[in-house]
Amino acid sequence: MLSGGAAICNMRKTWLWFSLLTLFFSFHTYPSLAAPLTTISANQSLSGDQTLLSQGGIFELGFFKPGNSSNYYIGTWYKKVTQQTIVWVANRDHPVSDKNNATLTLSDGNLVLLDGSSNQVWSTNLSMSSPRPGSVVAVLLDTGNLILRDRPNETSDFLWQSFDHPTDTWLPGGKIKLDNKTKKPQYLTSWKNNQDPATGLFSLELDPKGTTSYLILWNKSEEYWTSGPWNGHIFSLVPEMRANYIYNFTFVTNENESYFTYSMYNSSIISRFVMDISGQIKQLSWLDNTQQWNLFWSQPRRQCEVYAFCGAFGSCTEYSMPFCNCLTGFQPKSQSDWDLGDHSGGCKRKTNLQCGNSNPSNRDKDRFLAIPNMALPKHAQSVGSGNVGECESTCLNNCSCIAYAYGSNGCSIWNGDLLNLQQLSSDDSRGETMYLKLAASEFHDAKKSNGKIIGVVVGAVVGIGVVLALLLFVMIRRRRMVGTGKPVEGSLVAFGYRDLQNATKNFSDKLGGGGFGSVFKGMLGDSSIIAVKKLESISQGEKQFRTEVSTIGTIQHVNLVRLRGFCSEGAQKLLVYDYMPNRSLEFHLFQNKNSGVLEWKMRYQIALGVARGLTYLHEKCRDCIIHCDVKPENILLDAEYCPKVADFGLAKLIGRDFSRVLTTMRGTRGYLAPEWISGVAITAKADVYSYGMMLFEFVSGRRNSEPSEDGKVTFFPTCAANLVIQGGSVLSLLDPLLQGNADIEEVTRIIKVASWCVQDNETHRPTMGQVVQILEGILEVTLPPIPRSLQVFGDNQENLVFFTDSSSTQSSQVKSNVSTISSQAKSNISSASSKSSGGN
Repeated sequence: MLSGGAAICNMRKTWLWFSLLTLFFSFHTYPSLAAPLTTISANQSLSGDQTLLSQGGIFELGFFKPGNSSNYYIGTWYKKVTQQTIVWVANRDHPVSDKNNATLTLSDGNLVLLDGSSNQVWSTNLSMSSPRPGSVVAVLLDTGNLILRDRPNETSDFLWQSFDHPTDTWLPGGKIKLDNKTKKPQYLTSWKNNQDPATGLFSLELDPKGTTSYLILWNKSEEYWTSGPWNGHIFSLVPEMRANYIYNFTFVTNENESYFTYSMYNSSIISRFVMDISGQIKQLSWLDNTQQWNLFWSQPRRQCEVYAFCGAFGSCTEYSMPFCNCLTGFQPKSQSDWDLGDHSGGCKRKTNLQCGNSNPSNRDKDRFLAIPNMALPKHAQSVGSGNVGECESTCLNNCSCIAYAYGSNGCSIWNGDLLNLQQLSSDDSRGETMYLKLAASEFHDAKKSNGKIIGVVVGAVVGIGVVLALLLFVMIRRRRMVGTGKPVEGSLVAFGYRDLQNATKNFSDKLGGGGFGSVFKGMLGDSSIIAVKKLESISQGEKQFRTEVSTIGTIQHVNLVRLRGFCSEGAQKLLVYDYMPNRSLEFHLFQNKNSGVLEWKMRYQIALGVARGLTYLHEKCRDCIIHCDVKPENILLDAEYCPKVADFGLAKLIGRDFSRVLTTMRGTRGYLAPEWISGVAITAKADVYSYGMMLFEFVSGRRNSEPSEDGKVTFFPTCAANLVIQGGSVLSLLDPLLQGNADIEEVTRIIKVASWCVQDNETHRPTMGQVVQILEGILEVTLPPIPRSLQVFGDNQENLVFFTDSSSTQSSQVKSNVSTISSQAKSNISSASSKSSGGN
């Protein structure tokens, strides 16, 4: 007999052989473990976990289940992107319940999806008179296009392609077209929500009226955004295209069709265009270094500009999260849909109206709730009423009337569902008061209210002393500095939200705003004037926010705006800065031309001061701080016109949401470095690029892409760089308001520096420290090459001399010039410190 140990050993060997045999047979039995298909032909099918792979392994097609859904769909996704990103869905409105029993196969020359009972769920619906059905194959191309073609004749046109039937995603090489004969548009349509690819309410189409404009529509009926007409280079209302050389845009029109298409200059960049469930169109690129999608731009810029985004009786609020809330007296029809970002179902009443019931008592009669600061919905019915009382009575006696408003246009009433409601901020001049009809039970009981009123009257006499005491307390308190919180670090103060409300008179004096939030003027108890920025899109917790702010608060430099304190109470996040009486550089360059001109000497000193401030952030702080949003709006001027860089460190505060916020800021895109889009990690050289773009505007006194005084639209950086290289008169480039009063050497130096700063390759750009030395006259700067981005903008301008970055001669010259600047910077570092007039 075998010993116990030997028996156990033999049992283990037997089990090992059994496992290997089982594994062997499983690989030969189940197709889900087989290699992906490269084609689907007449004798092949796809089921379960089996997939169809494009030749280069870029895209994959198969069954997928979105989120927690129990339904399966046939779709295409990126093979090499770690986040599963669906770009096309075959059966978006007809899911199957079991992927293992469902089959994607070819039948009579058509690609069809069959469920477990062999019922046809989806088909390409081709009438196959020729070629022979047995010769048709399905292939997934590396463009993401699923095609049917005739196998013996692979050079012929596709029999069918998914690019002609897009869902929510528009890939490079695809097109959204208009049939010019039938005037039938092709739609790019959103998913219903992030777990349901069914046809949603928002769609993009090419205008059937022939305006060469793209439109976004709600329910294919209500237009709420347009691209503006195609002018031969860009769509007039899509400025992002003007400053973009990542994408190659083309518009084609002929007697059969009109369409817009795009391709990538760099085919290695993964990019997609999406009609999002938010009702916005979005252009995104995949960043390998962060393993996430980066939003380049979106339209409409603000969520509440999307028509009826919050559904019936839902109100959209741009300045708070969540965007959608039901009106008082209403609740979501489907809370689960709202949780998935689908607000299309809107809200329903909590209590039905009494209107129509026989003889309701006065106490039970329907009433009206006043909702101030509303953007009134469309499709109002005008009613002839002499005053607000008559207007109210008209609506009250009409059971179909849901709400009314009375204003300068008289009486307006709304029947049926209220759509496209928007709650505006108190300082928005568009706001009006809407009166919403509600059941009486939604209001406080009248008797209780009367009792409260009597109690208030009686108690007023007793409480008068308390009121006087409170008034005295407030007066004393306002004499002291507002904000009694203890310093976080150094002189940085933690303010209370109520304190800042009082200091800004309830945020009534707005100085400006952008993607990060709005800025308001205020006064502290010691009579010092402050600027209070109410931040938006901040998701950090209290402790993390305080830590980040305290770090920024320790940074002090003559060319940086001083942070005095902050507020962090729940969702309220505010920053308190010194007030800059001379406003922003943007105001003086672009808006203030009628009352005063910023002289050249002052412009040059401002350019130098900004460079010093950025040098401090990049090179002198304990950790390099990248501003990420250098533009004239963020350069503030004190009483002596000393420039102060503002909003530095906000990239750190915003964190992961910064990319999204940045793309919503007006006027920002013209300053974005190419690495924001191409996926290269952002470094301090992104600020150098933005600074360079801003320098061009110092010279011209206008936005880089705005029309000149003769009405011509030219890209100024291209003209300026070429003129300097050709040895032309740089004074012809000056802001006309300067009347030629400028130092030619300084203007030339500014344009050369700007051209170096906007080089496509960030390694070719100087550091901000080198820029300071050049502007101070310590370093000489050589002639720069023309960046590819500027070449693209100048392709249609006459008499321009271009240099190709790809030529080996130019590339070596670039490296030589940059090397010269770097070596000069090192050799002159001691001289720089002795000659610099600004200091750190």
